[in-house]
Amino acid sequence: MKHLGYLVSFLLLAVNACVAGCLLLSAYSPCLAPAEHPVLSCLGLAFPVFAVLNGCFLFFWLCIRQYKSSLLPLLFFLACFMPLRTYCPLNFHTDNLPEGSCKILSYNIMGFDNGTKQDGKSPILEYLKNSNADILCLQEYRTLNSKQNVSQKEVNRELAAYPYHHIGYVGKGRTNQVACYSKWPILSARELVTPSSYNGIMMYELKWGNDTVMLLNAHLESNKLTTSDKAVYENMLTDPEKESVRSGLRLLVRKLAEATALRAPQADTIAQAIAACPHRYIVVCGDFNDTPISYTHHTIARQLDDAFTESGCGLGTSYNRNKFYFRIDNILVSKNLQTYNCTVDRSIRASDHYPIWCHLAKRE
Repeated sequence: MKHLGYLVSFLLLAVNACVAGCLLLSAYSPCLAPAEHPVLSCLGLAFPVFAVLNGCFLFFWLCIRQYKSSLLPLLFFLACFMPLRTYCPLNFHTDNLPEGSCKILSYNIMGFDNGTKQDGKSPILEYLKNSNADILCLQEYRTLNSKQNVSQKEVNRELAAYPYHHIGYVGKGRTNQVACYSKWPILSARELVTPSSYNGIMMYELKWGNDTVMLLNAHLESNKLTTSDKAVYENMLTDPEKESVRSGLRLLVRKLAEATALRAPQADTIAQAIAACPHRYIVVCGDFNDTPISYTHHTIARQLDDAFTESGCGLGTSYNRNKFYFRIDNILVSKNLQTYNCTVDRSIRASDHYPIWCHLAKRE
């Protein structure tokens, strides 16, 4: 029996080692170029799964008082400390905001929920109006001039507190718009051209007191998952039969790998714009369509701080449909800006995304 116990412990330790190795590989998969390693670069999607499994092993070893064995998952957690903090930070909110701070909000509004109204009003437009933000960065912006839908005239009336705004088409198809509504003067606006038919990035110069801020409003390549693809994913979670999981995984991994490879040059374009920026202050926000453990996030955030990592708390899931529980909306800032109380706001569910906002202040 004693030898059997040793054998079981050894096998469990071997399984733990495999899980820990996968955790490490997924944590640093953003370092892989998606064009060269399209499938491996998607491993970041599995990062929370391997983190939970590794945590279960740590708890198990501690419960049976195998303290030496518990060092294995603990050491791998330490090796993944920065990715863990990026994915699920733990920060306290504060009521003491410095004088001169501002509030920025980013929101994929899904065409004002495709123009849906309740009691004659758009819930999304009402939310934006009452947000008290200084800058609104909106993706999938779309208005229609009819009483049944949200018109541009209605938006202008409800967002009259924002004297400056710019609405721009992005992508080769010119069917998708992103918008910026600002209480600060917008000095310039132009599209950062990327090879996409629908998605894209707008770059603005905004006047903040005596300084100029470069603001990038990004709506990066989506994962191109159809309604049937999302149904396959949901079925995998609710009815995990071996054969359906295997075929479903092949389909999803292929599509996700293709989208990751398409987003990579878009992230590279943003990184180049950041490196070439002549201004001290930089803010990048928007719908990245990728998780915090991804080539996209890693490349864009290389010279910036993630507002949610620095001042948010928890997972910050920002996509709210089809059981895709990921934070794909972001606010990133230059290191001379301090962020406060970054929040993924779950108080409104009108769009398929939750809005994300934070307060910003210049560092002394």
